[in-house]
Amino acid sequence: MPERTDLPALIAGHTVVIEMINSGDAGLPVLTQLLRVTQSALGAAGVAFVEFAPTGGRIIAATGAVDWTIGRPVPADDPDIACLLSGPRVREIRVDRLTGRLGAELADRGLHRMVASRAEIGGLTVGSLHALYPSDGDGPGTDQHAVVTYVASCIAHMYGDQSGLPVHGDGPVVAAMADGLAVVDRDGHVRLWNPAAAQVTGRSAADALNQPLPFPLPPPGQVLDHRLPDGRWLRVTSGELPGPGTLRVVTFRDTTDQQRRDNDRDLFVAVTSHELRTPVTVIKGYADTLNDHWESLSDADRRMAARVIGQRANELARLVDRLLSSATEAGPGEEPSAPYDLNDALCTAVADLPAELRRRITLDLPAGLPKVLGHRASLATVLTELCTNAGKYSPPGTPIGISAGADGQTVSFRVSDQGIGVRPEHVERAFDRFWQGESGDRRRFPGAGLGLYLVRRIVEQQNGWVSLRPKAGGGTVAEVRLPRG
Repeated sequence: MPERTDLPALIAGHTVVIEMINSGDAGLPVLTQLLRVTQSALGAAGVAFVEFAPTGGRIIAATGAVDWTIGRPVPADDPDIACLLSGPRVREIRVDRLTGRLGAELADRGLHRMVASRAEIGGLTVGSLHALYPSDGDGPGTDQHAVVTYVASCIAHMYGDQSGLPVHGDGPVVAAMADGLAVVDRDGHVRLWNPAAAQVTGRSAADALNQPLPFPLPPPGQVLDHRLPDGRWLRVTSGELPGPGTLRVVTFRDTTDQQRRDNDRDLFVAVTSHELRTPVTVIKGYADTLNDHWESLSDADRRMAARVIGQRANELARLVDRLLSSATEAGPGEEPSAPYDLNDALCTAVADLPAELRRRITLDLPAGLPKVLGHRASLATVLTELCTNAGKYSPPGTPIGISAGADGQTVSFRVSDQGIGVRPEHVERAFDRFWQGESGDRRRFPGAGLGLYLVRRIVEQQNGWVSLRPKAGGGTVAEVRLPRG
């Protein structure tokens, strides 16, 4: 064992490594050359680097007396590895004290001492560097410890730059990425496939490696939105790795939710512009008529115009309230839930309904109902939306029934109509924002598709639930259940 490290040889050899990187070399060739330089400068019998992954490690580069270990897996449950991954970053180890099979094999080959240092990026261990010595006499000195630590840091920097490392698709840096990552060769075949890629696409590394990329490859620096056969969307980008290998790095992520939000936004703009235009046009028309022909209009005509303006203004205000409520996550109020009388709250809410809707209401509210626990003020919004919905989807003048009841856990009320009914496959979709049955229904029955969405959100924020079901004999029943007070 040398008494001191050959620092000039280390600096000269490291300069060669840097020139390799600057000329486009990357990955294992550069790492192996760095290990050779380190072995020579330290006077070690051999140097090895273990790349760690979430499922264990693997020796990916080795020189000198340990080059036979290249490719050897290092199990995650190996107690020697567990020891290396905790405690001091650099340490000296007697090989004969290692408990694993690899330690015994190293000792059999006359390697008795080891200096090991972790390679870390921001606290994440990407691997460990090992310098091995044959002497069983005086151990390596502080110079050797410092050099092993320094070279381990250089290797970690290579991982941070993704200079052809990690070698395995489940390497720690790549495994930590939330986005799918693949490396493809000039023929478009996959050479690296990280765990996120397998999760996003549903294709394992075993199925993806050495196979064509399972989606189109955009030109370097460009973005491609691609729809998978199962309906999900990926946003794909690519770039070229430096060097003569003409490898391409491809990153991708699942943007299905973003696509859905974009569609919702477009639908929101289309629906609201249509729904806002109708009452505004009517209000403006009647207001212009009153302003331009006030003297020639009879009192009855003026009253009728004022009544229509008032009705349309109420519709406009209600629509704006729906839009504002649907665009926020605000609940029915910050105040705590409190017990209240459901019958009294329903009667008050019915009294505030528009006159043409109020005349169709029939009440069946049994006496002695338990109190409800929730926010009384929000009940008016819930009932208004349910009754408005019932009125819109049923023939004019047909009754809309409101009934109530209770069981051991909840108090409930139901709004029933004699309209077109609801299909069983639509009873859940009806609560989606902007959803409004079939396209034909949207033309026949105007609306923004927000009423039931708001009802469900308000009710569930009070620990209750709401449901729809077809009514026997035709029509729909909407039922709201709230906790007993």
